[in-house]
Amino acid sequence: MRPLRREIVALAREPISATDLARRLGHTRQRINYYLRQLARKGFLRRAGRRRRRNMFEQLYACSARGLALSPELLGDAAADWRRVPDTASAGYLLALSGEMQSDVARGSREAEKQGGEFSTFSFKSQFRFETSQERDAFARAAREAVAGVIARHASPYLLPDRGDAPGKPFRLVLCFYPFSPKEGPPVTFASRPGG
Repeated sequence: MRPLRREIVALAREPISATDLARRLGHTRQRINYYLRQLARKGFLRRAGRRRRRNMFEQLYACSARGLALSPELLGDAAADWRRVPDTASAGYLLALSGEMQSDVARGSREAEKQGGEFSTFSFKSQFRFETSQERDAFARAAREAVAGVIARHASPYLLPDRGDAPGKPFRLVLCFYPFSPKEGPPVTFASRPGG
């Protein structure tokens, strides 16, 4: 999405008119109207009522969603593929894997909506700290073992011995942890990765 369009969508979190957008963004009302109609046609904006201004009524527009996520599928063959990243402890691998997860969830959600059903997911988020790389490595090993044990006890195999699909609905589990810098506070010091 081009910068002007992104700015329009960001400002349309609350209903807003082309006149107000033009004044705030420093463009003509006609140019903003053009982009508003395009964004509404593509589903980024929705009509949000009308308001009287002097002797005319202005159309108001608002963002269709609280937030937008761009699908990695938009990149086609240029999208990152986790199968092509040899270092499974790298940021590139994690980003490629999270892109696939985003595509899976978006596709599954669309399919469920078409069928009138729900797309069932499970999410868990936690924040914690490690004082040493040894603590981090021990955590990674223990988490891997614990998750593998839970999968073995509570799920069916993904593939049959002949490599064919096993019965049941397929699910994907992605478990990761990574250092991050809190939005406020001192920056995190990044040390070597697990195993490195």
